[in-house]
Amino acid sequence: QVQLVESGGGLVQAGGSLRLSCAASGRTFGMYFMGWFRQAPGKEREFVATISPIAGSTSYANSVKGRFTISRDKAENAIYLQMNSLKPEDTAVYYCAARTLRSTEYAYWGQGTQVPVSS
Repeated sequence: QVQLVESGGGLVQAGGSLRLSCAASGRTFGMYFMGWFRQAPGKEREFVATISPIAGSTSYANSVKGRFTISRDKAENAIYLQMNSLKPEDTAVYYCAARTLRSTEYAYWGQGTQVPVSS
């Protein structure tokens, strides 16, 4: 079982930066794929970025590639999302999620943190 708690959201101006954090509990945190997703008002939730548990390989949505960076700190049981050059279209609730190595679906989700980007 993994519990996730996001933090770091808040109002930011276009062009600015923000760093989201996700604190995870659970002894096997290091063996989970971790990801960030977001849901904009009136839209479906979408994938943002993911990081693999062992090699730390990363993958990004095209809309954020080159601007966002996902990272993890196994010692701190945490993952992060560094967001640079933010745009108004990045406005969303951002969620941290986890899935096991054997699953293709993310079974564990945080409560979300809001990121409004003003133009």
